[in-house]
Amino acid sequence: MIEQRLIELKLTLPDATPPLFHYAPVTVHNRIAYISGQVPRIDGIVPYTGKVGDEVTIEQAQELAKICVLKGLSCLKEAIGTLDMVEQVLKITGYVQSAAGFTQQSIVMDGASELLTDIFGEKGRHARTAIGVAELPSNTPVEIDFIIGLSE
Repeated sequence: MIEQRLIELKLTLPDATPPLFHYAPVTVHNRIAYISGQVPRIDGIVPYTGKVGDEVTIEQAQELAKICVLKGLSCLKEAIGTLDMVEQVLKITGYVQSAAGFTQQSIVMDGASELLTDIFGEKGRHARTAIGVAELPSNTPVEIDFIIGLSE
């Protein structure tokens, strides 16, 4: 069902990439999936780098947030076999590499939140934290981690 929804939305999950360092991309415990922070690399490259509100626009950062969602779902699918087991997106935490004085982290993260709702409907509505940070890995403007409830 979710695979069909992705097709309807003209979305393609990227290949799940192995972690660059020593951690698990997804850990599942008691039907809760914890997805490690996703950086929006495409073929190993972050399309836009720098701080949001300076080198990167809000719209570009929202686009990167959507890439993070697709990468996270790709990792989840690889870990559990199918996205049809998603019972509820519980929470996402978004980190926005912010220029001095930039306070619109929530608007950036709306890109991710809207996409999750487009894909999963009400099951995609979630709690969220949007945090402005000074630096992120690879000078990426956005990183997102996810907590997702799974059916049996």
